[in-house]
Amino acid sequence: MFTGIIEGVGRLAAREPIGGDVRFTFHVGSLPFEHVQLGESIAVNGVCLTVIGFDAQSFQADASTETLGLTTLGQLADGAMINLERAMRPTDRLGGHLVSGHVDGLGQVLSIHDDARAQRWRFAAPASLLRYIARKGSICVDGVSLTVNEVDAEGFEVALIPHTVAHTAFMVTGVGSAVNLEIDLVARYVERLVALPEAASQRGGFA
Repeated sequence: MFTGIIEGVGRLAAREPIGGDVRFTFHVGSLPFEHVQLGESIAVNGVCLTVIGFDAQSFQADASTETLGLTTLGQLADGAMINLERAMRPTDRLGGHLVSGHVDGLGQVLSIHDDARAQRWRFAAPASLLRYIARKGSICVDGVSLTVNEVDAEGFEVALIPHTVAHTAFMVTGVGSAVNLEIDLVARYVERLVALPEAASQRGGFA
């Protein structure tokens, strides 16, 4: 699990196609990287990946064809800036919201406008995900926990404070860029719980 509070900005160092999928090497950049361990999870632009090798400056992770097809990882150019967060510990503060690192779909940056010292960003999102996005609810965009200011039938809007822009890959993200979206975990479970009684009544009761 993650919090959506980015710990560092790194870069894509290399990719190696292996047997139909890809092994990535990521430079950790400003990510605190002490005591990293094989098998631990690191979120890369919101995608939970497993560390399979590392040195003092970088780590390697494999991405399956499923991950490459459903996220922006397969589109990243060599040297691209990436948001990084190591998995949370039980004693960590939950500064953002609970994030699984399992991307639900892709969005796109529609517009960026200055709003005093902050910026208002508008994103397009698939209709299948918009149903879970609520005004003043949480959304994870490229691994960043954000609060939804507005939502409509085409997309949603958030405000980015100067600190967020300066300390994430949003500093180089522009209009038209694809982004990874993960909806709030709570929305998923609420839908499932609401659906269970209806499904049971259609079957004539719980088994």
